[in-house]
Amino acid sequence: MWQSLGLTLLVIVATLLCVLLFMLFGWYVVWQLFLSKFKFLRELVGDAGTPQAETQPSEPGNEHPAGAQKRSRNRTTRQRVSFPESSS
Repeated sequence: MWQSLGLTLLVIVATLLCVLLFMLFGWYVVWQLFLSKFKFLRELVGDAGTPQAETQPSEPGNEHPAGAQKRSRNRTTRQRVSFPESSS
C-alpha cells in the first residue's frame, strides 16, 4: 500500500518537474529568438545584458554609431507628377 502511494507521488512530482523544465526551456528559446528584441520587455524583466549602444553612445561627440549610417536610407522628398488635362 505504502509503495503504491509513494510511487504515485513520485510520478506526480516527476511529471510536474518535467512540465516545468519544458516550460522554462520554451521561454528561454522564445526570449532568445524573439522577445529580447523589444526594449520594453527587457526593461520589464530587468535584463542586465542590454547592449550599451542603445542606452549610451560610444563616443560623447558622436551621436550616431558607425553601423547606423549603413542601415539608414537617404530619403528624398516625393513630388506629385501633374499630368496635363486632356480636353475632349
